[in-house]
Amino acid sequence: MEFAEIVKSRYATKKFDGRKIPESKINELLEMVRFAPSAINLQPWKIKLVTDQKVKEQLKPAANNQEQVTSCSHLLVFCADPDYDSLIRRLGTLLKKSGAPEEMQKMIVGMATKFTQTMSPEQKLAWSQAQTYLALGNALNGAKSLGFDSCPMGGFDPKEFSRILKIPPPLVPTMLCPVGYAADKPMQKVRFAKEDIVF
Repeated sequence: MEFAEIVKSRYATKKFDGRKIPESKINELLEMVRFAPSAINLQPWKIKLVTDQKVKEQLKPAANNQEQVTSCSHLLVFCADPDYDSLIRRLGTLLKKSGAPEEMQKMIVGMATKFTQTMSPEQKLAWSQAQTYLALGNALNGAKSLGFDSCPMGGFDPKEFSRILKIPPPLVPTMLCPVGYAADKPMQKVRFAKEDIVF
């Protein structure tokens, strides 16, 4: 499937049929997410993968009882990571392991440190959440490219999700992405004209 077809045919699935996606396909999807872009390559997100049906049932009330949470095959809980000190250290180690020239390592780590050191905790979280949406985009389009469906969901209680899933701070659940095989049909896409979004 061509990329243009993927983005035009993908839609927010409201109900999945409960069939399980093969783990090999989920691993392919996670690999696509892993390659999502992020500012200064800091990759400030983590994904909690939920497959246990009983846990999904527990989560459903904290997601406004939306059926996607329990009818999906796998639930991806995208969490923003605002711990930039740790992220920068990890990136520095990764650059070194990858064999990047020392001058480049120092430049990237220095740039990341300078960029984040003046941010308030609230700004760090907001920036991490913005980057997390980029990773979510890869998941949504990636799912369609692999032959299954998805739904971006922001209507949930992050604190309850953190409690139920024992998500450690400072990670903050930011978006849900249930994936599976659709049991509904897409509505006609309604989008603003190009002239309405380009000025």
